[in-house]
Amino acid sequence: MALLAFLGAAAAGLLGAGALVLLRHRSLTVSLTVVSAVAVTAMLAGTLAVAWAMFLSAHDLTVVTTVVAMAAVVSLATALLLGRWVVARSRALTLATRTFGEGGSFDAPGEPATAELAALSRELEATSSKLAESRSRERALEAARRELVAWISHDLRTPLAGLRAMAEALEDGVAAEPDRYLRRMRTEVEHLDSMVGDLFELSRIHAGAMELTPSRMSVYDLVGDALAGADAVAREHGVRLVGDRVAALPVEVDGKEMSRVLGNLLLNAIRRTPADGTVAVTAERSPGGVVLAVIDGCGGIPEEDLPRVFDTGWRGTASRTPPGAGLGLAIVRGIVEAHRGQAAVRNVTGGCCFEVTLPVAEA
Repeated sequence: MALLAFLGAAAAGLLGAGALVLLRHRSLTVSLTVVSAVAVTAMLAGTLAVAWAMFLSAHDLTVVTTVVAMAAVVSLATALLLGRWVVARSRALTLATRTFGEGGSFDAPGEPATAELAALSRELEATSSKLAESRSRERALEAARRELVAWISHDLRTPLAGLRAMAEALEDGVAAEPDRYLRRMRTEVEHLDSMVGDLFELSRIHAGAMELTPSRMSVYDLVGDALAGADAVAREHGVRLVGDRVAALPVEVDGKEMSRVLGNLLLNAIRRTPADGTVAVTAERSPGGVVLAVIDGCGGIPEEDLPRVFDTGWRGTASRTPPGAGLGLAIVRGIVEAHRGQAAVRNVTGGCCFEVTLPVAEA
């Protein structure tokens, strides 16, 4: 009897599997209905096979068949209702998905759904949030790019116009002091070369093409070299450099690139510090690593501008704008982050403190 029941149910199952394959592209409601029909048919086929083997009376066979038929009606009705409910929730989720696919944000349907659809809604919400952040960053980068192009165009036009005027004066023989004109032209060419170099460095950083050659060195030596390199500029501006709070801490950095970081910070601080002012450099150990700080006497930065200080092209107000295209601090942040470090700025009494945090070299 068990064999007969199994054979009858198996036949119904095979028929149902074939139906599911044929209807695999149809609605979920159809699939649930087929599954319910297969279950009822398998039970009916098995029951009829057993009843035939047991030679049940016609009356008993009718009773059994009626019971199975009622179960089939209830099962099919339940499958249809469940299928329609799941399909409705799926359609609501589909409509909600279209919103962030077209540039909006994803709002999950408020109606209750199955555990799987709820999990899918949570994943879509997370994806929508990430896309919104990405769009915001893209808009900010595009705005910064346009602003940078405008500033670069302006800053390049000024020295180029001066060079052309001086070259024309020399060519026409109307320059009263040719040597002075030549020295001025050399200065302008060096300025242009510096700007082009900064642009090239920034492009390498943004493209992820910066190749570091780290080596173990002492922060004391790194700061000492940077102070020596900036001494002439500091004396020209009447600014005093101080570096008496620098600990001999080991770091694993690219010496050339990190020297550029300190050089940019020192030149920025010197240019923004009034004559007879002081620019101090410190290096100390902290829980987060080695902290290099450059403290100037610029008078401070407005709180609303602090988050933008390291942005490409930021130069502050006109009264605080030094020569250049506003790329120095953006380069500083790019190089520091390439070393797995962090760059930050905060206001202190009378000025600003630019901090660079680097990982401590492993013993």
